[in-house]
Amino acid sequence: MGTIKLGIVDDHKIFRNGLKATLEDCEDFNLILEASNGKELIGLLTDKVPDVLLMDIKMPEMDGIQTATYVHQHYKHVKILALSMFNEDKYIVDMMKAGASGYLLKNAEPEEIIEAISTVYHKGFYFNEHLSITLIKQLVVNDHAEISNNKADLNEREIEVLKLVCQECSNQEIADKIFLSVRTVEGYRARLFEKTCSKNLVGLVIYAIKRGIINVS
Repeated sequence: MGTIKLGIVDDHKIFRNGLKATLEDCEDFNLILEASNGKELIGLLTDKVPDVLLMDIKMPEMDGIQTATYVHQHYKHVKILALSMFNEDKYIVDMMKAGASGYLLKNAEPEEIIEAISTVYHKGFYFNEHLSITLIKQLVVNDHAEISNNKADLNEREIEVLKLVCQECSNQEIADKIFLSVRTVEGYRARLFEKTCSKNLVGLVIYAIKRGIINVS
């Protein structure tokens, strides 16, 4: 298995240097680019495209939410881990709605950062104690999250897969539970994203709650 290609987008050089020092100690990672804001990142992506982007939310010229939206639209395979000093639900929801697949506070321990990168790369998402399915459910109940008005026509198998996705099961775990191949599960997951107009796992969870497919309680 090859190394995970990384990018850092943050306007604070001291923080970037500290993060780079942490990442350089891990042989599984290869830092291929760094940028001080979203505008600079877009220019670099024409030559180098990472697997995972660690992205600040508050940046000049083009902030994290705008940048995440652009990256998700043009480089759908790139996973985004949001980095922020702001431990507030609003920022989490805005970044996830923009296409981020995980959220970390900047004071996270090096072990958690490494775990988050590996998890978001291999599983497609990363939830820590604060960013959890429980939090997402509560936000939906409080009407802090929005979904498309699209009402997808899901069959029984798709609903079954969706319920397991909402339990944070990986493709392999889903395949084992319902006796399908991983490739088949990947196909179901892709169709769920398309049918529900969801950008990421958070969107699927919100959709499932709003449509009564899973319960909040």
